[in-house]
Amino acid sequence: MASAIGRNAPCPCGSGKKYKQCCLRSGSNADHNFAQTASEKMRQAMAGQDFESLEEVQAFLDKQVQLQNAQPLAEFQGLSPAQMQQMLDFPFDSPQLVVSLEPLRVEPAAAIMSLFELIVDAIGDKGLKPTAKGNLPRAFCREAVTAYQGAMSTHEKRFYQNIASEEDFLPLHVTRVVAELAGLIRKYKGRFILSRDCRQRLESGGTAAIYPRLLRAYTQKFNWGYWDGYPELPFIQRAFLFTLFLLARFGSQWRPDTFYEDAFLLAFPSLIDEAPQDGYFDPEDIVCQTYTWRTLVHFVDFFGLASVKPDSDKPLERSNKVIALPLLQEVVQFQVGLRAP
Repeated sequence: MASAIGRNAPCPCGSGKKYKQCCLRSGSNADHNFAQTASEKMRQAMAGQDFESLEEVQAFLDKQVQLQNAQPLAEFQGLSPAQMQQMLDFPFDSPQLVVSLEPLRVEPAAAIMSLFELIVDAIGDKGLKPTAKGNLPRAFCREAVTAYQGAMSTHEKRFYQNIASEEDFLPLHVTRVVAELAGLIRKYKGRFILSRDCRQRLESGGTAAIYPRLLRAYTQKFNWGYWDGYPELPFIQRAFLFTLFLLARFGSQWRPDTFYEDAFLLAFPSLIDEAPQDGYFDPEDIVCQTYTWRTLVHFVDFFGLASVKPDSDKPLERSNKVIALPLLQEVVQFQVGLRAP
């Protein structure tokens, strides 16, 4: 059900421009177009109907709205508007759409788990004294960088070569913040300690019992914009489950990051209107870059749900390739719409 015309494909009108820069843009007011289509369908449904009261009219309209909201949409990759609303508002409480496994059936391999385990080992039974600013001590942060280097890219190794504080090593800093938001570590009498819940989970299920707590805290409590200097655009984070749905559906083979950018904007084109206007960057490019860094690099790759690597075939472009990893199926199991075209 994917769109037959990619956003970066030549526009079928013959202008020579990309579709996203031509006819798609000229009709990109999705809310307006959807409202027009819905109104037309409603008029057609009401044609020839004989109502005896306003109550009957309202009951008829309510039923038609429910029927329309239950229809699968191509731009939602076969999901209906009602299902999409569930994904956005109740990502962990929609068992008819997706089942979240807790604890996991496997030990999760993910960057955030490697860093969390380093923090746990450093805290131990005696706790770990924070800096005056409340961060992890510098000596530990430097040790963590050394221990974590095997998972770093060449660029990251250079970037994190000389760190003076926890905040200089953002993956570690984010892990510590998320672990606190998840209630797994806390400060007590001037030291970082593991919470009772954290110890119980580690004893009963190991990291397989910890991972779901970190995932929930990261998606629902932590502000993804903290990682970068891009615009807020909070909807990108709110729609995290739709990205996991896309990965579950299409991620069995390497695809360019633009594939997921296009699919996301096909579903939510009005997000472009929320991007800031300036004379240097196109709003759509801003949204796409924000989406790739926040969702693909700093979420699914950081949590081991997908592998995101620079595309070696396009060394001069801002281009990555993406493939889902087995952990995705262990974390979420979608009950609908996974048969790709």
